[in-house]
Amino acid sequence: MTLSNSFGISASALTAQRLRMDVISSNIANAETTRASVVNGEVVPYRRKMVVLSPNESNFSSVLQSQLSTESAKGIGNGVRVKAIKEDSSPLKLVYNPTHPDANAQGYVSMPNVEIAKEMVDMMAASRSYEANITALNASKSMILKALEIGK
Repeated sequence: MTLSNSFGISASALTAQRLRMDVISSNIANAETTRASVVNGEVVPYRRKMVVLSPNESNFSSVLQSQLSTESAKGIGNGVRVKAIKEDSSPLKLVYNPTHPDANAQGYVSMPNVEIAKEMVDMMAASRSYEANITALNASKSMILKALEIGK
């Protein structure tokens, strides 16, 4: 692994975690949105979204070739990428509120399947991962600077 490769790995992780934090922020902002979209002429509440991450390697043969090419590169990847942003399929919450404009005939309102506590835990995890990648990036930068000082 070269030091410049570590910059790419950290940068891909920073980008992925930033997008993850943006999606979590969107979930929190829409936790009470009962009219997110219209499907078949009916309003549908917001559904929680989740970010799916995957390694940057596209297939098994490219991973195998990179691992076989040099002994020093064992266990080193090429970073991470966002594979998809998908909707959570868990059921919507039904809340009894007959005065709400979106209440059904029985007086229940379909609310988004967003749990604020779960979103905050996910946000803290994404934030910690972001911070860890910044630390790794700064460590790589420090090593390159120290290597340049040796040449003086």
